[in-house]
Amino acid sequence: MRRAASLAALALLAGCAAPPEPVRPPPALPPALAAQPLPPMKSFGPVHTQPPQRANSDMARDFLDLSFRLESGRTLPILTRFDGPITLSVTGRHPAIADRDLAALLDRFRREAHLDIQMAPKGSDASIRVEYLPRATMQAVVPQAACFVTPNATSWADYRASRNTRRADWAALKRRTHLAVFIPADTSPQDIRDCLNEEIAQAMGPVNDLYRLPDSVFNDDNFNSVLTGFDMLMLRVYNSPELANGMTRAEVAARLPAILARLNPAGEKPGTAAPPPSPPGWKYAIEAALGPRGTVRQRNLAARDALRIALDNHLDDARMAFSWYVRARLALPRETETAVTALAEADTIYARLPSTAIHRAHIALQMAAFALSAHQWEVAAKLSDRWLPAARRAQNAALMSSFMMLKSRALDGMGRAAAAKALWLDSLGWARYGFGSDKAVRAQEAEILDLTADRAPAPPAGQGGK
Repeated sequence: MRRAASLAALALLAGCAAPPEPVRPPPALPPALAAQPLPPMKSFGPVHTQPPQRANSDMARDFLDLSFRLESGRTLPILTRFDGPITLSVTGRHPAIADRDLAALLDRFRREAHLDIQMAPKGSDASIRVEYLPRATMQAVVPQAACFVTPNATSWADYRASRNTRRADWAALKRRTHLAVFIPADTSPQDIRDCLNEEIAQAMGPVNDLYRLPDSVFNDDNFNSVLTGFDMLMLRVYNSPELANGMTRAEVAARLPAILARLNPAGEKPGTAAPPPSPPGWKYAIEAALGPRGTVRQRNLAARDALRIALDNHLDDARMAFSWYVRARLALPRETETAVTALAEADTIYARLPSTAIHRAHIALQMAAFALSAHQWEVAAKLSDRWLPAARRAQNAALMSSFMMLKSRALDGMGRAAAAKALWLDSLGWARYGFGSDKAVRAQEAEILDLTADRAPAPPAGQGGK
């Protein structure tokens, strides 16, 4: 399940840092932006993933925890999966680009995970049914979910009728025959693509998420949005011929070393000690800090609790870094220095872990926003230049466009108005994919412009933002 709220979202932290004195405000950009239409949406080409970097013994442990537990902590008694070829159908109104993204994803499943998956012929029964529906309709029933997959359902109405019964219980499942994926249609193309990646993958593989994984979409921090090399390896293992429906955790564990050695010979190297489990109190505090419920003060207190629990329990991995990150995001706007310190702590930890460039890029976006609001033009531009490639590799258009807008304002501050305008206009096609509606794009633009609002900047001529 992809969670509805995550602090990996693009809301910027800055705007509260006092600019240094004296300061030379940059010239305003041309003011004709808001009245003009946005440019065509941009989109990504093929995904280029990095092979998993960790030892096979570590990934075997991850596989077992992903495959034999639910996010709630309940254990799953046996492994379940589809037998034979898998078919998929789509219903509900949705943006046309979602079909293109789905076709590219199915091609990745076939090439990288070696899965036999195809679109179902019209009118035929499908193994996996993707149903698009209004976000308000979905979240009225499952408010914490941005999108989700459920067993033994063929439609939204079918799910509503069976959601509190044994039929919808993953732990009661013997094999997978019909699963449904529910995705809101009225969200950004990037959000829809991210839901397709995670939920269809979980329909064919592990259904758990683990906060300790830095290199996976199976992680509720939502930093990774398209399936990684680790994720594709997990799907290959899950559907390998050595495994079968009905196997217990012990039976699967006995076969994993040979399967991973065959599929990932580069991972045959010394592993690490087993990490401590995530304390229930830590997970509860993280989810309370991220979730839509509670006051700002309550969420801030939850972020503090999560960090305290992580420190007390020596969660010295991605969970510690994420605890610092969440603390930073909830510290604003009243605790600017605390937020900057917490971001630096998170970055230091992520820098020690493999496959965390996208995590560090999110942190860099916040630091660049602070620099921009302080009129430190060169710092903001250098941070954007350094971390924009990571956002591009991760195919995160929202992050890309935000970096480009930040650098545009920095270039403007350095007196490079023509380059600033060109970069701003270039950012907006990516913003349309990353943020969705014209209103959302304009709002993102306004947020970036507000970072230098002391000089009442006008938008660049030609386009707008979220």
